[in-house]
Amino acid sequence: MASLIPVSDPADPRLADYVRLRDVNLRKSLEAEHGLFVAEGEKVIRRAVAAGHPVRSLLMARRWTEPLADLLDGLDAPAYLVDDATMEAITGFQVHRGALASMERLPLPSIETVLSGARRILVLEDLVDHANVGSIYRCAAALGIDAIILSPRCADPLYRRAVKVSMGAVFAIPYARMANWHDGLGELRAAGFTLLALTPAQSATPLDKAPLGDRVALMLGSEGDGLSSHWLDEADEPVCIPMSPDAMSAGVDSLNVTAAAAIACHTLMR
Repeated sequence: MASLIPVSDPADPRLADYVRLRDVNLRKSLEAEHGLFVAEGEKVIRRAVAAGHPVRSLLMARRWTEPLADLLDGLDAPAYLVDDATMEAITGFQVHRGALASMERLPLPSIETVLSGARRILVLEDLVDHANVGSIYRCAAALGIDAIILSPRCADPLYRRAVKVSMGAVFAIPYARMANWHDGLGELRAAGFTLLALTPAQSATPLDKAPLGDRVALMLGSEGDGLSSHWLDEADEPVCIPMSPDAMSAGVDSLNVTAAAAIACHTLMR
């Protein structure tokens, strides 16, 4: 059973895993150094535990001990109990979901392992917004995507914001990270995947008309610039989501990456 430990001092060193959760640079450094990530909210914590991530500790308001009683009974970790003011002083914001957990990261599988048995995958190139990455994982989990491959510079799916926005879907979709951006797509092609590059260019093949082979990798580019010219050149075919004829007159020439991902994932289900 988890040890329930009241704490009143925000500077208590035992709470170091939870310090300044909105400071992206600090969190990247701290989480990489200690091999941890932070799960926020009851549902996300439960899904992280179910996915096999060991719990280092919990930080929570006392009122959450009852809703999480069954989970706490099965953990061998400290649960630090704090009031709302202390929680905010530690984390840097009001934690409305009441409970946080510091979790251990698991080793990422190889791309070969992730691709084994997969038919429909997403490949994310340099998406830097954690909320967008989390949203895409949620779409992928809901719409039958088997796996996700990340470019080396893509945002961390286990960053707190990404995990929260995904509602824990980051634990449901197998993923791996490329070691080499320049040649990374070659491994997917060698595994038999047709590489489709999603672009806003309406001259590209409409995605719903593109021939889908047995194994398809849909490539999504960064929030601002989209896919790099190198990855566009490496693709087997550029594809687009057809826009309304009136879109341009309305000042809309593209969709944001999360909306495009949702439509594209649904289309790939055919």
